Amino acid sequence: MNVLPRSLHLLLATACAMTLVGQDACAVEYRFTAEPIYAPDAAREIYKPLLDYLGRETGEKFVLVTPANYGSYWRNILKPASTDFSYDEAHFADYRIARSGFLPLVRTAEPTSYTLLANLDYEGRKPDSLQGKSIATMAAPSLGYALLAQFYPNPVEQPRFLSAARSWRDGVQMVFGGEADAAIVPTWLKDTYPNLAAIQTSRTFPGPAVLAAPEVPAEVRDKVRDALLKLGDAPELAGLLLELGISKFVAAQAGEYAGNRTILEGFYGYKPD
Repeated sequence: MNVLPRSLHLLLATACAMTLVGQDACAVEYRFTAEPIYAPDAAREIYKPLLDYLGRETGEKFVLVTPANYGSYWRNILKPASTDFSYDEAHFADYRIARSGFLPLVRTAEPTSYTLLANLDYEGRKPDSLQGKSIATMAAPSLGYALLAQFYPNPVEQPRFLSAARSWRDGVQMVFGGEADAAIVPTWLKDTYPNLAAIQTSRTFPGPAVLAAPEVPAEVRDKVRDALLKLGDAPELAGLLLELGISKFVAAQAGEYAGNRTILEGFYGYKPD
């Protein structure tokens, strides 16, 4: 895969505009990194229609970067030159904006929250009823894990967090399989499991955003933004929207995410203001 370092994209784009290099050399590949809410092989299959669509609409090339887990993803965020575009929950989006100058292009129309689910025996009970039990989650510092830790601020009273889930749905399957007593999931998934009880729902956040690195040429950013804003008009992407739990993208502003990076305080590598 011929992916140029981000610092060379602007130089190559300028050279192409001045017709100093051949057409093949002008074929810059932009890296698109999404949170690892799926295993890498599944992520490549799920996001392929989106990247193909962006390629057709913009005339640019996009390749998916698939970190193996949230630890790798967080390390990549701390090295901002590792991607050109990202698809981030609110805490990561704000960190990229504030620390690395990333520019938000669009966000999901739906806000985000997370809900703690358990079997129906826990109907009407509070989070402390799970003390001494196990809760399935994706690994730190995913937003779900961070919010779960906020549900249980006293380490002595924390249930056991099982961060081995490979997707949020996988966490629910761990409950059904008896491997965990509860799971935390994006709230939009809650209604697909009527046989589980909602114990607690977090506060809401602006929906996940697609961001562009500051070095990406403005015309490329604009083409990507325009393509994503009309994503709902592409019937071949209906399955992707359903999989991601969204109806459409809307324009995003940096101020919508301001302050959410503080959720990452306490995680290794976080740089305070």
